[in-house]
Amino acid sequence: MAVDYAVIVLYLAGMLAMGWWGMRRATSKSDFLVAGRRLGPAMYSGTMAAIVLGGASTIGGVGLGYQYGLSGAWMVFTIGLGLLGLSVFFSARIARLKVYTVSEMLDLRYGGAAGIISGVVMWAYTLMLAVTSTLAYATIFDVLFGLDRTLAIVLGGAIVVAYSTLGGMWSITLTDMVQFVVKTIGVLLLLLPLALVKAGGFAQLKAQLPSDYFAPLGIGGQTVFTYVLIYSFGMLIGQDIWQRVFTARSDRVARLGGTAAGTYCLVYAVAGAVIGTAAKVLYPHLGSPDDAFATIVKDALPVGVRGLVLAAALSAVMSTSSGALIACATVANNDIWARVRRGAGRRPAEHGGGSPEASAPEAPAGHDEVRGNRLFILLMGVAVIVIAIALNDVVEALTLAYNVLVGGLLVPILGGLLWKRGNAAGALASIVVGGVTVVGLMAALGVLANEPIYYGLLASLAAYVAVSLATPPTDAAVLAAWRERSGPRPAAVAGTPAPTGD
Repeated sequence: MAVDYAVIVLYLAGMLAMGWWGMRRATSKSDFLVAGRRLGPAMYSGTMAAIVLGGASTIGGVGLGYQYGLSGAWMVFTIGLGLLGLSVFFSARIARLKVYTVSEMLDLRYGGAAGIISGVVMWAYTLMLAVTSTLAYATIFDVLFGLDRTLAIVLGGAIVVAYSTLGGMWSITLTDMVQFVVKTIGVLLLLLPLALVKAGGFAQLKAQLPSDYFAPLGIGGQTVFTYVLIYSFGMLIGQDIWQRVFTARSDRVARLGGTAAGTYCLVYAVAGAVIGTAAKVLYPHLGSPDDAFATIVKDALPVGVRGLVLAAALSAVMSTSSGALIACATVANNDIWARVRRGAGRRPAEHGGGSPEASAPEAPAGHDEVRGNRLFILLMGVAVIVIAIALNDVVEALTLAYNVLVGGLLVPILGGLLWKRGNAAGALASIVVGGVTVVGLMAALGVLANEPIYYGLLASLAAYVAVSLATPPTDAAVLAAWRERSGPRPAAVAGTPAPTGD
């Protein structure tokens, strides 16, 4: 294992080095939180694919393939579908807003009334997403070094917190590009073909496994529907995903780069399911489906290659964890702490409406603002590590996070983008009713039950429509500012360069 250890150690050292390098570029709030809104298509698509394909998509995706066969691809597949939907239909409008958080978008659309509640919901979601990603370190470091669970969480978490705190989104973008390349080589180009060959090819898989392992809906139609509600819709509204959209240098980059990343996710989904199916043939009696990834890597791959594939798994976990961490810190600082410090329930006028000039993107901030965001990443990172040490059930934590996010925020966000009559009162009612319904039903029926998200979304939609229709519409000035901010940019006047979106 010495060669494998060397590969992993070099990889981790490289992550820290990129964090240090990114620190030199993060000189403004825009640089630190959204990489200066300057990413081109290649880097944008690579980093977007890296953040959505985390430990659950890699280790969990292989585990679902082990348990259900090819239909185990549906969880990651619905993530890809959600990313495609976001990129094709909404990403250009989101990128044009030039904001930093989902709550800022709600402020612009509704006039500032629902921001702090939506911020709390989004903060809880990003916090739990960061925690679940951090928990995956324990599994990987246990396979690599046989470390104690707590020590493994602290070690992996400290590395992610270090490079995220140093350079913010620039460091995370650079490390995510490396992680994207490592995942592509390790999982798609090495583990997938080697696992298939070792299992005897598709013919041997079909000969040794039940036909259900090759049925499109072998995992269950209701399960697929629930995945769509939670993961596809979750991709549309998550702060961790939107913050990556904000990094695009233009509408075109957001749309085309996101479409490429979503397509990559679909391929990754099928690859994970096939690897898991091959593991079922090779190791039919594993104690847990989630052990399939580590087992097939450890036993089926040669020295050196094994280290690279384990680094790929570590990459998957780190990219999601760092993205969730900076999203959590951004929301905590900009949507919650800034409001509490002002002692008001809404943002200043420049975020809630008014003239386009008043709501234009801010000038580059000084080092004090960067230092404040850096401090929040450090504080949230420590909190994530502490919670991860105390928490045991990864699946329940992730389900809780997505249920609260989708049940509380999907309707007011999509309603604001699609329905002109929706107003602040309706958005606020939708967030509260949907969130309370989801949490109450999870407490009554269990976190993993399907019903909470079903009824939570219905309740949220009913509250949004009913209250919006029963109360005065959004102020015309707010809607006018929203349309100007989110609409297509006007064509350049003759002799004047067109805006670049930087």
